Amino acid sequence: MTALSVLAQEVARRRTFAIISHPDAGKTTLTEKLLLYGGAIHVAGQVSARRRQRQVTSDWMALERERGISITSTVLQFQYGGCVINLLDTPGHQDFGEDTYRTLLAADSAVMLIDAAKGVEPQTKKLFAICRERKIPLFTFMNKLDRPSRNPLELLDELEQVLGLGVYPMNWPLGSGEQFRGVYDRSSRRLHLFERRAHGATRAGVEVTDTHESVLRDLVDAQSAAEFRESLELLEGAGASFDTDAMLRGEVTPVFFGSAVTNFGVQLFLDDFIRMAPPPSVHALRSGGHVNADEERFSGFVFKIQANMDPRHRDRVAFVRLCSGQFERDLVVRNARTGAAIRLSRAMRLFADTRESLETAYAGDVVGFANPGSFAIGDSLYEGAPLEFPPIPAFAPEHFASIRNTDTASYKAFAKGIEQLREEGAVQVFEPWQGSAYEPILGVVGELQLEVAKYRLESEYGVRTEIIRQPYSLAMHVRADESAASALHLPSNALLVRDWEGRAIALFESRWALQLAREWNPQIDLAPFAAEVAA
Repeated sequence: MTALSVLAQEVARRRTFAIISHPDAGKTTLTEKLLLYGGAIHVAGQVSARRRQRQVTSDWMALERERGISITSTVLQFQYGGCVINLLDTPGHQDFGEDTYRTLLAADSAVMLIDAAKGVEPQTKKLFAICRERKIPLFTFMNKLDRPSRNPLELLDELEQVLGLGVYPMNWPLGSGEQFRGVYDRSSRRLHLFERRAHGATRAGVEVTDTHESVLRDLVDAQSAAEFRESLELLEGAGASFDTDAMLRGEVTPVFFGSAVTNFGVQLFLDDFIRMAPPPSVHALRSGGHVNADEERFSGFVFKIQANMDPRHRDRVAFVRLCSGQFERDLVVRNARTGAAIRLSRAMRLFADTRESLETAYAGDVVGFANPGSFAIGDSLYEGAPLEFPPIPAFAPEHFASIRNTDTASYKAFAKGIEQLREEGAVQVFEPWQGSAYEPILGVVGELQLEVAKYRLESEYGVRTEIIRQPYSLAMHVRADESAASALHLPSNALLVRDWEGRAIALFESRWALQLAREWNPQIDLAPFAAEVAA
């Protein structure tokens, strides 16, 4: 067997996807149950390799467990059904949308999780818009059928009307809430009945049967049985078959019903997902061309950097999506941004905050590389002829705060913490245009990011800080040289600062103040903040 055929086979086994949802739709629970059914953990909430209890596997950061929300994206790699699955768990909270956006750039498909009692919610719409822009295949899991839910037909209609997305239900629920008994698999025409387990910590027992009248009568009340039969008749009467090509273009979503917390329908979904989801194929290049996943030469890009995953070593890890070829330990690649040659000698397979040494990986995999300062978010890595992937944009900050170190003895730790938070893309950092006092201004997309920054500085770097909120809501690039920027005439409620690269940025409280500054300085371009993470 040739090396190329091995590469093609390994690429075909990869499934790299992200899970997106509105907060509280059950995303972290579904992630945990996919790991359970994928054999990556033996009991939901427990890592089988270490036999230690956790609240959930994917939420590894202490603050995530305290607040009960996902704050940072997580990579979980495991094998199931002959496939290598790279599951990218993303934050659901809108304040961390920038991290979710970057993670979606590394995914070949996405699972959209919807609370069946609430339907399409605001954050769902925002995340769906990113998926639509990238035209990535989207799978939908209607969750929480174990609670009172909306009519399934209404939920499908909402997907079509609100998101403009074609739908095809792969299964259909029998009952909801206390009456929820299982799902009907349309391909096999069999009814899968599930046994409820306490907290869904282990796999649900399953009985497969038909939809004979007597079976339904023993399971649910007469009204639920009638609604189930009528819905199936409507679905079958529609006559439409599933359009795989339309799904791959992101125009049609297969829809699955179930309950992540009770494990109902999780394995049916996982089995269909690995069968239907696309393996890695092509990645567009900044030049307008593309790179094929099964090309022999290595290429990839950095979409995330995380510091202090291992508190014992205080290291930094660059998350790299492999776009083509094969990685082998000690591979020498070039960084398109710096032109420097880098030997990839410390590679890691990632499973939340658990890491193990990695010798080989293939296109589609997400690999962690030790980052001594060689990588930045958006960096393109390659061997052979130069190439560069499109830049990853930085979102314009909307909330600002000065951050003050209240312990002068910890100045070095404070400076290091601020630098690493900026490197991760967790915050943007600005300094006063003039003056030597090191009291940076943090810019963030969501206010909760300020709380996270303060918490991490204390817990990871031992630095106590004071956050002073600032009234600004707009950041604009000042397109001028040093002297012209220094002479800029600004309203009293505006502030001139430098970004981390030393460029002039003007902060404004309102659009009215911005308009005034433009009238006073017609010779200077105050451009919208649209920083690119890659050069």
